[in-house]
Amino acid sequence: MAWYDEAIFYHIYPLGMTGAPKQNEYGEPVERLNQILPWISHIKNIGCNAIYIGPLFESVGHGYETTDYKKLDSRLGTNETLKNFVAECHKQGVKVIFDGVFNHTGRDFFAFKDLKENRENSRYKDWYCNVNFWGNNSYNDGFGYENWGGYDLLVKLNQKNPEVINYICDVIRFWVDEFDVDGIRLDAADVLDFDFMKALRRTANEVKPDFWLMGEVIHGDYIRWANADTLHSVTNYHLHKALYSGYNDHNFFEIAHTVKRLNDMCGGVFKLYNFVDNHDVERIMSKLSTPKGFVPVHILLYTLPGVPSIYYGSEFGIEGKKGRGADADAPLRPEMIYEDWTSAMEENAYLKFITALGNMRQQVKALSFGDYKEQNLTTRQYTFSRSYEGSTVVVMVNNDDNACTMHGGVPDGTYTGVLSGKTITVSGGGFSAEIAGNSGEIWVPDVVEGKFETVETVVEEAPAKVEVPVVETVAEPMKEAEPAVEAVVEEVSEPETTEKSVLDEVTEAAQAQEEKLPEVEETAKEPKVLDLNKPYEEMSIEELQACILAKMAKNGPVTEEMKRTVDINVHHGSLMNWVRSFN
Repeated sequence: MAWYDEAIFYHIYPLGMTGAPKQNEYGEPVERLNQILPWISHIKNIGCNAIYIGPLFESVGHGYETTDYKKLDSRLGTNETLKNFVAECHKQGVKVIFDGVFNHTGRDFFAFKDLKENRENSRYKDWYCNVNFWGNNSYNDGFGYENWGGYDLLVKLNQKNPEVINYICDVIRFWVDEFDVDGIRLDAADVLDFDFMKALRRTANEVKPDFWLMGEVIHGDYIRWANADTLHSVTNYHLHKALYSGYNDHNFFEIAHTVKRLNDMCGGVFKLYNFVDNHDVERIMSKLSTPKGFVPVHILLYTLPGVPSIYYGSEFGIEGKKGRGADADAPLRPEMIYEDWTSAMEENAYLKFITALGNMRQQVKALSFGDYKEQNLTTRQYTFSRSYEGSTVVVMVNNDDNACTMHGGVPDGTYTGVLSGKTITVSGGGFSAEIAGNSGEIWVPDVVEGKFETVETVVEEAPAKVEVPVVETVAEPMKEAEPAVEAVVEEVSEPETTEKSVLDEVTEAAQAQEEKLPEVEETAKEPKVLDLNKPYEEMSIEELQACILAKMAKNGPVTEEMKRTVDINVHHGSLMNWVRSFN
């Protein structure tokens, strides 16, 4: 088993988190990356054991227009700064993966600068795709080239060129030798050349045991990218979309069917990178129809098959909606100064809930390795199990506003609800439990005389003294779970403490936040007016999706599967790249 099989990621966009200037003047390095050092213990305390951080390397603006792959962006510090950051993460037991922007470079990259200077005589003219000296570009260089996403700032590398392949593989070796990085997230992996990715995988296998390659893939059959020859995992945009829309629409069928399709697609072998928000999409609290959805959506994130990830700041329940114009992503990538959040680390109910889930996931092996089985499903209630080495965990989630009785199938024994602290003794292979509205429960086989360790005894220097049951499962042989729901619950015992549970706190916080939302008049919504004639860069996600479907229709019948594939793609850059691919 590799480290990433049990990983819980914390995703950082460092230029935003540290408040770095939007433009790089290539001046003297400023040690902003050190501002993130205090966050490492916080990351560890909330149950995360891996960090995905990037982009990190020298660039002119947002970080994805790389100008030097072997130099930390001067707005963040020096290479020594990054080396010390990774070393501190490792000291605290946290793995680190970098952003690898290998599909394109910025215009200040040495190879492109040589191309501008020497044109036809440049030895690097074949490093880039479709360079032609009879055309032009938006920078008026007097030659054309292929870009990424319609942006001439992002010059597409020729990944079939052996020199380019060798150069990028040497970059990976350098990152391991210089910084001791544990893996790479490949930007725009869905447009990378497959032979190029195979070369990266061979290099990954060479540089370090369990070196992890994860790719940014928006749509399509993930198994094309996640397999034994290319990448270990990809971003799970399918589940990302299903989680928030399945909750908002009171349609758990969408989530359950997505999980089944992904399991069938990946054969239960490759673990996808699960998330509810990231640096490219709006914060989950801005996508949910009500803050109450925070609880059920995150229960699913931490218990469904895959590798869960939290985007920096979302553990506090912060909001973030895309803006407009060239800096539209800025609201998704805010500065966060550690000292401003110390009181929230003790008081924030959302954080306490995420901490409970994180530490529970680390203790319960079935949630990392267990087989998934759907047990009961309606539009508003969803029960499933994860079974591993004879131990079965049952997860119940309710997205209705009202409490309801839910049923689960488990081997006989005693179980504890991780969120409520209630214990049940089951005989007959199944049980029933009342689950509050917009809530859920995770039923785990009991251990150690039915006692659970609390968060402060499991995690050293925990940011909040919260009495949350966190357990270690014991892999004792048990008979196969039966789906029967008419079984007898012999005993139900309430937790001894009368203090509020973390579930009570986060429910109250969500209720209070909802009450502060402005009232919306109950008037008929006017349909959105879509303008498909303006430039792609100015189109909304809905307009780009409509444009793609229209172009598909010109090529033949548009099937439901084709519509679904377009619908789940909510990445603006990917949609622009897609719509331009049509003749």
